[in-house]
Amino acid sequence: MRKELITQLDLLKVDYSVFLSYLKATFPLFHNSNFFFRDLQYGLKRYLEKKEVNITYPEAELFAKDLAMFFEEKGVFERVNSFGWRINYPEFVTQVPGDPL
Repeated sequence: MRKELITQLDLLKVDYSVFLSYLKATFPLFHNSNFFFRDLQYGLKRYLEKKEVNITYPEAELFAKDLAMFFEEKGVFERVNSFGWRINYPEFVTQVPGDPL
């Protein structure tokens, strides 16, 4: 991977809550919901492009694998199968709306 991308990966790992919030705004991402590898890959690619960091499809795939392993170690992602996880991030719990009356 290019040095610029390694720097971006390190920054994402330091403040991963910002990236997760971006993913939540882009994809249906909730506590205990399923999340798939391609969603992570494309979300990562779009996130970096918004930060004006050009990344190729193969680089995004490598980057996403590394980031996924980081999230698994943190306990944010719980592997369900070879291409997806269950999100374990209580900050993304959906609230039940109260009775309006």
